[in-house]
Amino acid sequence: MSEPLMATYKRLPVTFARGEGAWLWDTEGRRYLDALSGIAVCGLGHAHPAVREALCDQAGSLIHTSNIYRIAAQEVLGETLTTLAGMDRVFFANSGAEANEAAIKLARLHAHRRGIESPAILVMEASFHGRTLATLSATGNRKVQAGFEPLVQGFVRVPYNDLAAVESAAALRPNLAAVLVEPIQGEGGINLPADDYLVRLRELCDRHGWLLMLDEIQTGMGRTGRLFAHQHAEIRPDVMTLAKGLGNGVPIGACLARGPAAEVLGPGSHGSTFGGNPLACRAAQAVLRTIADEHLCERAAEMGAYLQAGLRRALAGLPEVCEVRGRGLMIGIELDRPCGDLVGLALEAGLLINVTAERVIRLLPPLILARDQADLLVAELSRLIRDFLGGAERTGAEV
Repeated sequence: MSEPLMATYKRLPVTFARGEGAWLWDTEGRRYLDALSGIAVCGLGHAHPAVREALCDQAGSLIHTSNIYRIAAQEVLGETLTTLAGMDRVFFANSGAEANEAAIKLARLHAHRRGIESPAILVMEASFHGRTLATLSATGNRKVQAGFEPLVQGFVRVPYNDLAAVESAAALRPNLAAVLVEPIQGEGGINLPADDYLVRLRELCDRHGWLLMLDEIQTGMGRTGRLFAHQHAEIRPDVMTLAKGLGNGVPIGACLARGPAAEVLGPGSHGSTFGGNPLACRAAQAVLRTIADEHLCERAAEMGAYLQAGLRRALAGLPEVCEVRGRGLMIGIELDRPCGDLVGLALEAGLLINVTAERVIRLLPPLILARDQADLLVAELSRLIRDFLGGAERTGAEV
């Protein structure tokens, strides 16, 4: 029989049967340390009791009715999220791409109502915002766009972490209406901007009347040591998108807005059949409660610093290691060469990692990671990197 699945993924040769905390077991009974969390999704780890109980309880009463009717769990989650984020309203979708699609539509409608006929949104090189046609067009990666032309118009691209380029775009493009940016670029290679980048972007948006829209799909939900990454800069966006860790594996996305931006979308302007269903909302509410009760933001900050320090020590003296960088449990190890083969080598060693931007080993372990698991991660990964580079006996200064 031919393969029934479309070949949209180059899957690794493993199938997982169960998980618990930071561990996964495959169908052969072999155990793996999960340092990827389903790409920043399972922040509470696998089979967390709070999520399991919420899902079982809700599935036993009601899963779906549609947004034709009021949904109590959605209203409770909306109140929780907007309060925590300092936002006014939220639209619930099913994924990060859908949340960003909502933000793009919101920005365009907001601009049209202000008399801007052909509004443009400023986006960044090396960004990633999704794979729908609009979010693909906003993404700053030509490889994922190729073959899907014509792309959606209305995006102006500038380098990430380059405020002068933003100023230049403002002078050249009077139709700019919004800025869409990741506080830290994830798919782009764990790229951290200057400490004042978001602060000054906020100032530029205020000066020009633009919406500041933050894609917190990968950086949100405690990943960087704060519930939302922009809180490190002590600013507030006009629009923020969430997904990934919000449901700990249950599909849910959110587009939050405040001020005038919160009043743009109305009946008929946007919607979702499944968005904000009772099951997904109960899961997200359990995630938010657990993050608070178990102080997981603080834990992510502490364990992230611990991991980075350990990796720098373990990789000291390897000139091929360009940098170890990150914030909280969002960490990148940049090498001076493509290193995609490390993913398979790590799998053989019982470790789940990822490589993005060809040369950056990306670590996104669950927020519940224990210190002994962090030690194991450092020891195993540093050994794999040294073997990969052929420099197992080298010593020297820290990276």
